[in-house]
Amino acid sequence: GLALALVLACVACQHRKALTLSGRTMGTTYHVTVIAGPFTSAGKLQAQIDHRLAQLNDSMSTYDPTSEISRFNAIDSTSQSLTASADFHDVLQVASKLHRLTDGAWDGTLDPLITLWGFGRKGTVTDIPDEAAIRQALAHVGFDRIQVDPAGVMRKLDPMVTLDLASIAKGYGVDAIARLLGERGLAHFLVEIGGEVYARGKRLDGRPWQVGINRPERGAAASDVYKVVPLTDQAMATSGDYRIFFEVDGHYYAHVLDPRIGRPVTNGVVSATVVAANCTVADGLATALMVMGPEKGLELINRLDTAACLIVVRRPDGRLVDYPSERFVLR
Repeated sequence: GLALALVLACVACQHRKALTLSGRTMGTTYHVTVIAGPFTSAGKLQAQIDHRLAQLNDSMSTYDPTSEISRFNAIDSTSQSLTASADFHDVLQVASKLHRLTDGAWDGTLDPLITLWGFGRKGTVTDIPDEAAIRQALAHVGFDRIQVDPAGVMRKLDPMVTLDLASIAKGYGVDAIARLLGERGLAHFLVEIGGEVYARGKRLDGRPWQVGINRPERGAAASDVYKVVPLTDQAMATSGDYRIFFEVDGHYYAHVLDPRIGRPVTNGVVSATVVAANCTVADGLATALMVMGPEKGLELINRLDTAACLIVVRRPDGRLVDYPSERFVLR
């Protein structure tokens, strides 16, 4: 009986295959690779993934005027409230934790500043906003201006405060799809949304998943790899200044804003990669490290048991210098 069971098990493992599913979500693309047995239906899995991602979009897309986040942003008084869905409540709890952990370097209420600097839904700007406009926008920034009770009832403590969770929504999407696959009994997969990743188990050849960090240069192709990280049962997210930026008089202004001064970061950090237990946290921390810079950033990550990072700084002479945390591992 045991011998037959072993033979059958071997037959099953010989027929394992790598299914690749992809599509569009959250204004970007997703790719999922699943190591599955012969009876896993790609079509069915794809439909479940798309349905789950559509749910998250309905919750967190600032581009959809009917989404939960848009409905919350439309509230203009401190007396009105909105009860968050389970997803939205989960994201807000992580957001609140990130805000505290990073001393405000990560903030989910930067919407007015993002718009002011032309990185939001309203298109680009060609001039640098003046100090008065920055101060005015900053007056309504601060994650502590939002109150969420344990039941998920949300209120504004400042009627002008608005949410934009773009810097953790993709990470949350990755975690949600990883959970969905785990619930289907799948033990080996790689989920990627817009460059944010979660890897479970191993590849088809039994080796850890290998995930590349993009070369942090303006104009670098997405396939241009700077470093490769082996990942098993971990998430990885990268934030960089080389994709979204504008130029005025030879100065580059990137879309990563320092919530404390209301301006794009100018600390030389061109890329921050975080490996963590889940992608929502990795995503938020990567953004925060861009703001915090190498010293404060490494200090924070080395304090956390479940996270590692690589911060890349461009020196004035153009050289790239790597700042890895204590637990960061490359291939």
